[in-house]
Amino acid sequence: MSQPVVREIDVVGLAAALRDDSLVIDVREPFEYNASHLEGAKSMPMHLVPKSMGELPKDDTLFVICRSGNRSWQVCQYLNQHGYDAVNVAGGMVAWDAAGLTVSGGTR
Repeated sequence: MSQPVVREIDVVGLAAALRDDSLVIDVREPFEYNASHLEGAKSMPMHLVPKSMGELPKDDTLFVICRSGNRSWQVCQYLNQHGYDAVNVAGGMVAWDAAGLTVSGGTR
């Protein structure tokens, strides 16, 4: 049985694609989010997504990020199965930090 296709974007592509109305969902645990996150990212830990996804717009693309891209891929798969347009951020915050892109909270 093959895995469902989940669209991905790399961190450089995400940085270029972000607009004021873009929604980034950070599915890491609160302690991870508080340490550093993308400015404006909505914290929604992975385990809360099923009961909180009603807060997410279905008519916008959702960019989903975690530490390395594994949890966010699973969340994208789940959201896509429920009618959302979710795109995984490949490499997650590890790749974002490695690219030297701007974060909020915490220190580099």
